[in-house]
Parts: sequence; C-alpha cells; structure tokens
Amino acid sequence: MQKASEAMTLGFSVQKLDNDSNYLSSSDIQNFCQLESEQLTSQYPIFFVRIVYHDCLLKNHQEVIHYAQDQAPFSPKTLAYLRSETWLTDFPPAFTLNEFRLSGFSSISYLCPIAYRNQKPEYIQIITHEPLSKSLQLYVKRSAILLSKYVDIYLNYGRQKTEIQLLEDILHRVGHQLRNSLGLIGLYAHNLCLGLEDNPWQEQATIIGESIQDLDTNLNELIDCGQSAKLRVTFQDLRSLVVESITNLQPLINQKKVKIFIPDTSTTLKIDRLQMKQVFDNILSNAVHFSPNSGTITCSWQIFQDEVLIKISDQGPGLSKEDLQKVFTPFYSQRRGGTGLGLTIAKKIVLDHQGSIWAQVLSERGAQFSVILPRPRSGN
Repeated sequence: MQKASEAMTLGFSVQKLDNDSNYLSSSDIQNFCQLESEQLTSQYPIFFVRIVYHDCLLKNHQEVIHYAQDQAPFSPKTLAYLRSETWLTDFPPAFTLNEFRLSGFSSISYLCPIAYRNQKPEYIQIITHEPLSKSLQLYVKRSAILLSKYVDIYLNYGRQKTEIQLLEDILHRVGHQLRNSLGLIGLYAHNLCLGLEDNPWQEQATIIGESIQDLDTNLNELIDCGQSAKLRVTFQDLRSLVVESITNLQPLINQKKVKIFIPDTSTTLKIDRLQMKQVFDNILSNAVHFSPNSGTITCSWQIFQDEVLIKISDQGPGLSKEDLQKVFTPFYSQRRGGTGLGLTIAKKIVLDHQGSIWAQVLSERGAQFSVILPRPRSGN
C-alpha cells in the first residue's frame, strides 16, 4: 500500500500531520499552492502562474495567482478571459505539458492538468517569455504531480472529516436515546430496591441497579468517543494493549479452542489507551465469534518510520461484497444479537487518531481487518 505521506521533493515537501494535530484546512492547501506558484515564477522565463484546484471542504474551485518579480499584474479583463477558459479547447491527459494559444497574447502559454474532478479541470497554467527548456518542462510536470499528491491528501482528510461528523451525530443520537431508557430502568430498580427491604429479592434488585450504573458509565464512554477533542493520548505499548484485549476475551477463546498468534516485537504509539483498546476488543471479538472451533487468529504488524500497519485475520466464513461495503455502517451486523455499532465505533476512534481502517477477504478463507496508526516521531 502506498503511504499517503509520500511526496516528491522540489525544495519543499508535503509534511505529514502529527498524531495530535488538526485536520488540514482550506488555508493550508491555498498556502501550499501559493508556495508552489512562487517556486515556479522564480524560474526564468516563467512570469505568470495560475493554479486552479477543487476545494473539497468549500465544495468549489479555487484559484491562486502569482507573478514574477517586476512583472506588472494583468488587467481585470485579461484575468476574466483566463478564468473563462474559452481558450481551453482540448482536455489533455494529466501531468502532460501542453501549449495553448491565448487571444491577444504574444507570450507563450502552457497548461499542465492535475486532474478532472466535478466536471471541471484542475491545472497549473503558466505564461512565459520564451519556450521552456526540457528541464523546466520536467520541473513543471513534477510540480503538478506534487500538487496532485497534496490535493489527494487534502481530499482524503476532507472525506474523513465528513465521516467523523456523521459518526459523531449517530453516536450522540443513539447515546442520548439509550440514556433516557437506562435512566427510567435505573429509577424503577431503585424504587424496587427500597420496596424490597428485608426481602431476599432485594439483592437481585441491587444488582440490577449496579448493572444500570455500569451501562451508564459505558454509555458515557460511547458518547465521549464521538468527541475527538476528548482524546487522552499517552504513550502506550502496542503488544501489551493487544494482549490485554485477548485476555478479556479468554473465556470465549477457551470455549471455542481458538489459537491466537501475535508477534514478539512491539512499538510505542501515542494513543488514547481506553479508546484504542476498544478498537482491538471489537475486531478481536468479531474474529473469535466468526472463527470455527479450533481455528486460528493471526495478529501481525509492520513497523515503518512514521506509522504502523496492524493486521488481524481469522479463518471464518469471510465477508460478502455487501459486507465489505457496509461493515463499518452503523447498525449493520451479521452477528446474532449484535448492535452493529462495534466496527462503526472502531472506525470513528481510528479516524480520530488520524489513522485508517479497512476490511478485506482473504484469498483462502476468512476476513482480515487492517489498521494504520501514526507512530510518534523521535523527540515527541
């Protein structure tokens, strides 16, 4: 899998976000385009650069313009002509440099498309005093590739932000609905306990009340999970966290005689321990549930410089095409008695940690869930 943080270097690079940083904003991508346009206009004979891109958060196309030093700005009429794109009579492939003739211009105009999204092109347009050398043509193409990578990262974060907002709304709605019911049950349990004083059934009524309090605590954690600002991140050992989740599932593991293999190696992550444990609890619980008796569950991880890839696979019946499309959808479950919220919550937590999670079907048999989480940089 190609890392989202990879980028070609042209005197600057796409900086991967830290584990605890905010999502990219519209000003981030605009500043990036501004920096790139300044880099291009510093190369003679380029004296004008115009970058057009689609902002997925603002949901429209944006423009960045930059002139070379000592170059007089174009008139509003000229800029209106460039923005009209009436000169754009052909739509060449992305990352190819193409010369376009502009009406009323004696200078040379080039266009390097970045992508075609939302029925409009995204591109770098440059105007030069003379034809570009081959090395400068390559420079422009590489600039377009770099910008495309940045836009893709920005688009990915935009989608994640939308997904997180949706999941937050669902968790809050479900949480508050359940809280009302639990409050009513707790009240009846309390009244029942008072009415059964010196009665043998009072102990069971007390247990019901205590169970309601436990459920209310878990519900509060569920609602807190819908608020990424409440992440309490600390340095945690990955292997120890997975072992703890396995230990909690030991009764079911013993009942089904399932074997679970995990690596001897480990790494340190900067995460919210309770929430990330819930991710492993949900994935491993599903793996054990769907595993055949005496089946095998394999946990593995690959440690990279800035991230760790965690895989958990089982030998169960696998996932259908519908499962793959809906497995993280709220209330979708193939488990009898399942709420359909476990994997939804897991995805929300992973996204809050600026990671990613996905499911796939193994070629032989079973399902595999993969999680990518950022690793703290040295010195952090």
